[in-house]
Amino acid sequence: VQLQASGGGLVHTGGSLRLSCAASGRTLSQYDMGWFRQAPGKERRFVARISWRGGRTYYADSVKGRFTISRDNAKNMAYLQMNSLEPEDTAVYYCAATERNYGLGSANDYKYWGQGTLVTVSS
Repeated sequence: VQLQASGGGLVHTGGSLRLSCAASGRTLSQYDMGWFRQAPGKERRFVARISWRGGRTYYADSVKGRFTISRDNAKNMAYLQMNSLEPEDTAVYYCAATERNYGLGSANDYKYWGQGTLVTVSS
């Protein structure tokens, strides 16, 4: 499956953005989906994950209550709604796919990756 992330941009503290991840090549419903982010000079870190049917979601503590992961399998899309953004959320955001029920929050658990979209939150 090929993934393409979009929706990044520049936003002020407290603002919102919605990231999208478009899948092609295979049906997205075959995969659990995740979002990761990588700030300059830092490791890629887990943000959120959603199960293949959307019934289970997981979040990093740093984004709980502010970010929401969702998916629309009919459209072959996944999303990350980000609210109450903070400068610490500034990073390149990546969507990723893994086999159903495989792994959770490690980047090594995910086989397929999008190219990343930059989110910049200004103070």
